[in-house]
Amino acid sequence: MTIHPAAHFIGGDWVAEGPLGDSLNPADGNRVGQYHSGSADLANAAAQAARAAFFGTAWAQAPRLRAQVLFEIADRLEAAKAEIADLVVLENGKLRAEAMGETMAAISETRYYAGLARNIRGSMQEIAPGTLSLFHREAAGVAGVIVPWNAPVTLLMRSLAPALAAGCTAVIKPAVQTPLVHARIMAAIAGAPSLPKGVINSVNEDGIAVGQTMVASPDIDVISFTGSSRTGAAIMAAAAPTLKRVGLELGGKAPAVIFDDADLDHAVHELTHGSLAMAGQICVAAARFLVHAPVAAAFEEKITHAFRNIRTGPGSDPASEMGSLIDTANQARVLRLIEQAGDEGQMILKGGVLGKGAFLTPTLFRIDNLQSALVQEELFGPIVSVEVFHDEAEAVARANATAYGLAASVFSRDGARATRVARAIRAGTVWLNSHLKLFAEAETGGYGKSGLGRLHGPEGLYDFLETKHIYMEQGVIGA
Repeated sequence: MTIHPAAHFIGGDWVAEGPLGDSLNPADGNRVGQYHSGSADLANAAAQAARAAFFGTAWAQAPRLRAQVLFEIADRLEAAKAEIADLVVLENGKLRAEAMGETMAAISETRYYAGLARNIRGSMQEIAPGTLSLFHREAAGVAGVIVPWNAPVTLLMRSLAPALAAGCTAVIKPAVQTPLVHARIMAAIAGAPSLPKGVINSVNEDGIAVGQTMVASPDIDVISFTGSSRTGAAIMAAAAPTLKRVGLELGGKAPAVIFDDADLDHAVHELTHGSLAMAGQICVAAARFLVHAPVAAAFEEKITHAFRNIRTGPGSDPASEMGSLIDTANQARVLRLIEQAGDEGQMILKGGVLGKGAFLTPTLFRIDNLQSALVQEELFGPIVSVEVFHDEAEAVARANATAYGLAASVFSRDGARATRVARAIRAGTVWLNSHLKLFAEAETGGYGKSGLGRLHGPEGLYDFLETKHIYMEQGVIGA
């Protein structure tokens, strides 16, 4: 595969400007390719191009055009799906199956919002005789989409597709770790024959200047960000002077609650994948196993066996069951957490470095202290805690003991209890007898430090829409 340096895309043109940076394969440290780094000036140019397209074209008032463009983008992404998935493996380190699954999910998301683009409706109310109030849903303006590295295909389209469906124009900042994946996606987008110039723009970055400029820009009306809670809080603060809207999907610390009547083999199957998918580098991954005391020993034995037998290796190897971390810096960070887990808890299965590259084998540790940073903070890697509870009330209290509330799961054969506990857990998504089931049709989002707003589903449009009230007195109109 010949890979040219990834350029920016501004106002309908490719811009090969800025110093070249290297993109590295986390599985072996080799260079995959290069990308042009952006700047504040390029970010401002992209925002101005998006604003000109928003006010200077019919895009915001043309739902059929928007639907057509989204369908064209989906078709072009599907035509390039193998190449995109290969690049995800090279730049991100995840398994080929995970990369293809992510790519297909992004295509599904794009087609879903293509359908919704033609179904954005307002309402009417007769407040008093002879008067009408019309409530019109219209595009919020220019959307800034800041994309993370852990799912660079899905998490781009999860924000971009509803923004476009709503009638917004867009400026995108891809993650520095996956610029070549993003460039291939942008090539598919740029080739959509019905896309007006300036509607979609993209600027690469190797630092923070582009993101900071987008967040502060008066030309950008909405920021959609997926990433850490710390960065999300900084974005909220930086967006305050321009009073722009922010949609934030942030960190998670998903508890999986396993009751004594659960099918343990099924729970272990679901939670092995649910905690180790993408090497645990996903905000909705199961990060805490909360186990009912009567089955704690049995569950621990089964999950330890499953974790120990996970085949960690390059994402390109069909035999691999877990790929690498995103880079060696994160590998070193998780290694420090493993040592901390050994000090503060009881090590069940200690992970370690495997071969060349940013690989780590899974870690399980037992801990009781809810105040420990290992329980309270997102670890974002193949490291999971085991905690024991004695009754339903304690299970709920432990599940709600962190400041995060993005996702959770409950395993029980008692449907009433599973539903009751799911209602009591403060999380945006709670799966029953499963984990990590995500769909374009079903909203996701968080409570507390896990963010603001929702993505996926019809509510995914809300961050990108304004409601306008138009008042009419029938005796005056047309007089």
